This record gives sequence, C-alpha cells and structure tokens, in this order.
Amino acid sequence: MKTEDRFVDLSHPIESGMVTYRGLPAPIITDHLTREDSRSHYSEGTEFYIGKIEMVANTGTYLDSPFHRYLEGNDLSKLPLSSLADLEGVVIRAQRNQRAVDHDLFQDLKLDKKAVLIHTGWDVHWRAEQYFEGHPYLTRKAAEYLVDCAVSLVGIDSLNIDDTADGSRPAHSLLLQAGIPIVEHLCNLQSLPVHGFRFFAVPPMVKGLGTFPVRAFAVRS
Repeated sequence: MKTEDRFVDLSHPIESGMVTYRGLPAPIITDHLTREDSRSHYSEGTEFYIGKIEMVANTGTYLDSPFHRYLEGNDLSKLPLSSLADLEGVVIRAQRNQRAVDHDLFQDLKLDKKAVLIHTGWDVHWRAEQYFEGHPYLTRKAAEYLVDCAVSLVGIDSLNIDDTADGSRPAHSLLLQAGIPIVEHLCNLQSLPVHGFRFFAVPPMVKGLGTFPVRAFAVRS
C-alpha cells in the first residue's frame, strides 16, 4: 500500500460562516496581516500572511474532554497523548436510518483500549438543514456498556453522541466521567475497514477548555 493511501482523513474542514451546531456562532476567519501589508516589514520579495479566527470551541470535528462536562475533569491540557493518538481502532456500522444506537451493536466484540468509531452515515447531511434534525445517537445502555468495556475513546459521525432532546446527556455524562474522550462530527468512516487501523484526534494543550477542533485521521495497516 502506498504511503498516501494509508492515511484516511476523518475531519470536516473549518470554513468561515459554517454552522456546526444550531445556536452556536459560526467561525469568522479574517486577515490579521495581509501579504501586501507585510512587505514593509521584510526584505524586497519577502512576504508573509497571518490570519485570525474567532470561534467557539465546539466547531467542526472536535473532541470533548472530561472538563467539558465536569468541573474537576481533565481539560485539554491534561489529556494524556495515549488517550488521543495511535489508538487501535474499530468501526461499528450502525444500521441505515437507525437513530438510537444501543448496546447490542457492541456485544461480543473486543473493545478494551480501543477507539470505537460509530459509523451512522449522518455526515452526508453536513452543511444541510437535515443535519440538525433526527440525528443518530448513543443510548444510555450503550454508553454504560462501552464504559464497562474500558474503551479508550468514542467517536461518531453525527451531530451529537446524545439525543439532544434528553437534557441529562447520558452518553456524555457516563463516558466523560470515566475519562473517555469523545469525538463528534466525524466523517468519511465508510472509507475505513472495521479493523486494521490506528486512530488519531489530538487537540492543542489549552488550559481551561473542555473541547476543541481536531484533525482526526486514521492510518491503515
């Protein structure tokens, strides 16, 4: 396999004005220093560009740390790399048009210390109004089962790992309480095999933040 064919990008690009989650502001990407303005600072023929982005932390494909849900939980700066990078991955294929992804989908699978990526296909609605309504989610029993399995990370290619109609957010609450990071708004999971890849989703080490965009990707064996 060619080196470039081993890498599978699983992230949505961040674009100025896009909406990740209805009710949250879209990112604003602008110039801080244009190439033209930079020329006066350097030798003739030399120029640089410095951009500026204003956004909420829940933008694009992002990772939730325990601090997102719990005041005493680890924030982004305290997450060990071993929980975010070079994780053995497994893709769980949900049935088409299945909203509630329940525990029976995970039974009899060896999931301990794995990045469990739930492929629902909902990413096909990205940047469309349908993305915000009727999305697939993880049930409380499924979250409990994954905690009991001692998984390393859980990801989903959907609007939210929880049913947004449930204000208690059981999947977030259970997984993050157990120290299991969550990645939401993944994409392109159909390009991965069920097994035989390593998963990476590393945010910057920002103190006092619970979520941040990641460049999520997989490396096939």
